[in-house]
Amino acid sequence: MGKRNTKETGQIGENLAAEFLERNNYRILERNYCNRIGEIDIIAEDSGVLCFIEVKTRRSDNFGFGHEAISRSKQRKIAQTALIYLKVHKKTAGDSRFDSLSVMLNGAGENPDMDLIKNAFELDRQYFL
Repeated sequence: MGKRNTKETGQIGENLAAEFLERNNYRILERNYCNRIGEIDIIAEDSGVLCFIEVKTRRSDNFGFGHEAISRSKQRKIAQTALIYLKVHKKTAGDSRFDSLSVMLNGAGENPDMDLIKNAFELDRQYFL
């Protein structure tokens, strides 16, 4: 699959993820938030908790499942990006968490399998700038 197709797949997955989250009472605050460190796919609120959500979309499990693609270095980058978001928006890390949402597209993309892991990883001291 070429880079263009991978990007399109990711965009389809993020759109489906946002719809899924909204159906599950998340309030989307930002999509594709970027700063000098990195990008966070979706920032949302779930029952008063600020959630930084990494979305991984797959068309098959040939290269593993989406959650498996969030390496330690990716977690570090997400956490550092989140810390800047918190600072800019004058929020504390206390009521926040990192979620992972794996989207498995089925054929035409209808009825995808969605697997949400709340607290997929922690904001550890090792992630601080």
